[in-house]
Amino acid sequence: MTIDLIQNKARPAQILLVEDNPGDVILTQRALRDSKISNNITVAKTGEMALAMLRREGEYADTPKPDLIWLDLNLPQMSGQDVLKIIKTDPLLKHIPVVILSSSQATQDVVKSYSLHANGYVVKPANLESLGDVIRKLESFWFTLVVLPDASDVVQAG
Repeated sequence: MTIDLIQNKARPAQILLVEDNPGDVILTQRALRDSKISNNITVAKTGEMALAMLRREGEYADTPKPDLIWLDLNLPQMSGQDVLKIIKTDPLLKHIPVVILSSSQATQDVVKSYSLHANGYVVKPANLESLGDVIRKLESFWFTLVVLPDASDVVQAG
């Protein structure tokens, strides 16, 4: 079986946005709504909620596995880097690309995120219009250029 780009599959792209800022959530959803690529975005407001969704625990049993995770570093309770570390050490989740979306430009945050196997690090622009542009570029890159496996492909290959 040949793995195909998400845009050519007969299903929408699944994105998990881990973000506690309601304004950033709304802007991201708005940017994705105007997208050329069919997508479904699921939002987790905390790291714990994101992990429960990824593991399909309790009320999240029907949550679709994401093709891509956009993860903020500054979350309540559990930090984004703690969430990243857990994802990238879990054999059932580590294949999912995780892009850090953070307002932090601190070198130590960038270095630590990559050392924990982040697949990208993007600094959120302060300008609202620019954030929408960044989201559209991320979506275009990850869903029209990058080949991502379906969760079922990973289980069969693993």
